[in-house]
Amino acid sequence: MVLFRRRRQKKGLNQQGANEIPSKVLEELDQNRLTGSIEGTVQFMKEMLGESDDFVVKHFQIFGRFRAVLFYFSNITDQDRINNEILKSLMYVPEHLLKREISKQDLINVLLEETLYDSQTSRNHQLDQLVNVILRGETVIVIEGITEAIHIGTRKIEKRSIKSPETEQAILGPRESFIESIATNIALIRYRLPTPDLCIKTMEIGRLTKSMVSVCYIKGIAEDKVIKEVEKRLSEIDIDAILDVGYLEQFIEDNPFSPFPQTQSTERPDKTVANLAEGRVAILVDGSPFALIVPVVFNQFYQTFDDYSSRFLMGSFARLARMQALVFSLIFPSLYVSFISFNPELLPTEFAVAVAGGRAGVPYPAVVEVLIIEIAMEVLREATVRMPKQVGGALSIVGVLVVGEAAVNAGLASPITVVVIALTSIGSFATPAYVAAFALRMLRFPILFLAGIFGLFGVVIGIIFIFNHMLSLKSFGVPYMSPVSPGNSQGLKDVIFRSPLWWMPKRPVFLQSTNRDRLGEVKNKVLQHSKVGNDQREEAKNGGYKRGHNGSSGDNLN
Repeated sequence: MVLFRRRRQKKGLNQQGANEIPSKVLEELDQNRLTGSIEGTVQFMKEMLGESDDFVVKHFQIFGRFRAVLFYFSNITDQDRINNEILKSLMYVPEHLLKREISKQDLINVLLEETLYDSQTSRNHQLDQLVNVILRGETVIVIEGITEAIHIGTRKIEKRSIKSPETEQAILGPRESFIESIATNIALIRYRLPTPDLCIKTMEIGRLTKSMVSVCYIKGIAEDKVIKEVEKRLSEIDIDAILDVGYLEQFIEDNPFSPFPQTQSTERPDKTVANLAEGRVAILVDGSPFALIVPVVFNQFYQTFDDYSSRFLMGSFARLARMQALVFSLIFPSLYVSFISFNPELLPTEFAVAVAGGRAGVPYPAVVEVLIIEIAMEVLREATVRMPKQVGGALSIVGVLVVGEAAVNAGLASPITVVVIALTSIGSFATPAYVAAFALRMLRFPILFLAGIFGLFGVVIGIIFIFNHMLSLKSFGVPYMSPVSPGNSQGLKDVIFRSPLWWMPKRPVFLQSTNRDRLGEVKNKVLQHSKVGNDQREEAKNGGYKRGHNGSSGDNLN
């Protein structure tokens, strides 16, 4: 690509301006070096960028003595800043420079140190790098007779405001979400992590989009092997466009053919910071309102921020309800088909008779009936998501009530089947992570086929296959089912139930963090406060008994 571009540059220059530009200038341009010729640089920039109407080439004079030219794209730069802060500063002659002799060798130093009041200034002499900074929204200044250019960070892109998360709602906790600007997203992380150990390494991925990708981690907590592996996998990506973190996920995950996600996307800065504090790595992409968390384990996908921002009893109860919903969404239709078609003797007699009566007019087996309703629900769900918000809610209500009732009255489905599929759909909605819920929705169909062929035996076989597959998965070297397999007593405190924070003084073992201690003296203080409180209550009781025994009032002792 570079060789082709240079050939095209040389060809264009030779055809358009060979008579105007000296051969020495052409040779230096072909070697990707900036020359002191404004005409040659303008010709080169117009050859590379001049076909765009928003590309601006502004000729002016610095201090009225030095010829210069300004390059920028008007739609992605702050033009008010260019006019009022850059051009005005360069064209106006300060009093201390009126009688001062300035050579061209000292001019750039004078501009950077005494004239331009901007911290985002740099110098460069590579033409391809100057083209890249212009494309990113910076302004480039080229001066006649000087082989170095100045580029200033003037990028300005309209962005939406920070709002509440759309896909990860929380009852308790912050109401901020990431936006498309990577600078704002990094600021939201730094706002919650004001520590010098927070490291952010940026790279450029995408031959056309040149997307800025930032790798965030906490030095001294995240494992070095994981950091190096993340950077290695990202550096090996060679693609035209990176438009979202989902593009990166497909390149860096360990097993792309698995239905289970091996990375976690989140739009919540607080959740990202919590994962960084445990020793994980976050990946941000400019233009994407999501962060990618690695490595991950399966139990992360049914946990929410509410579990930790509320009392542990509330969080444990809600998590247990979510796990039940997860199991419902996976095997409930298959169990229904197994009981109806193969093992009706396992059902209570009254219930079996009621189910048989409801299915009396249905002309096909139970497995076919469930498949038809399941497919209809998936189509309805997808249509509801893709429709505009104004009609999406009405469509879901019409689809569930009207179509479902009409199917039952027409004898195409039994009432109990509609109830089973409805409970299954509700269970899938209760799973916090969309990608994990989608994986269970996909696996529901093969288990349903096994149930229709082998009954309960097929359901058990399907579940065994799923568990074996999950046990074989890894995410950046971390077993997917940790801390259940391999087992760890400390990690099991935060799987099914959420233990109190002061019961979990160590970071997860499977992350192999450099610094595993996340709880210092707080645990001991909690226990001491509890002990002091018990001692005070005991003393109050004893003292109150003595005062009451001596005839003093024993009321209001507590």
